This record gives sequence, C-alpha cells and structure tokens, in this order.
Amino acid sequence: MAVAIAFLGGTAHAAIPRPFQNCHQLNTKCPHGVGKVGARDKTTGTSVTNFTRNTYVYLRAMFFNKRLDRARDGIACEPVHDGHLATSGTCR
Repeated sequence: MAVAIAFLGGTAHAAIPRPFQNCHQLNTKCPHGVGKVGARDKTTGTSVTNFTRNTYVYLRAMFFNKRLDRARDGIACEPVHDGHLATSGTCR
C-alpha cells in the first residue's frame, strides 16, 4: 500500500504542466506582454505601452520563470518595437 501511494505522488507532480516556461507561452495569452500596474518600460528607443497591466499574472509568471523580465522593469515578454496605447487585455 505504501508503495502505491509513493508512486502516485511522484506521477501526479510530474503531470502538472508549469505555465509560462517561456515568452512564447506567455504571449499566446498576452500578445504584448504583461506587467505590473504602474510599470514603465526601460528602453532607449520607443517605450512599449500596450502590454496587459495585471500584477497577479505578472507575479505568477515571474514565480515560474524569472528570466521573462530581462530588463527588470516590471514588464515580462514585451516586444521591443511596439509603442501604442495601453489595452485592458484579457490575459488571465
């Protein structure tokens, strides 16, 4: 009986997929990236302003992969060439 419990515990953990392993996965839900409410893009060119503003989703994504926000500006997976008005977005 103890062997069956240990076996099931190991497979259940491995079967749960980790969300937001890379920017491609995040951008399928949030095409222009996701950032904290009040975040500002740190760039020398045109700033990205059309990312989804959702602190919960940003923190959840960063929990699973800290490298999604390379600039450490509070915006994960933003494209480097956009600079449009912000959208409310449906990223959840």
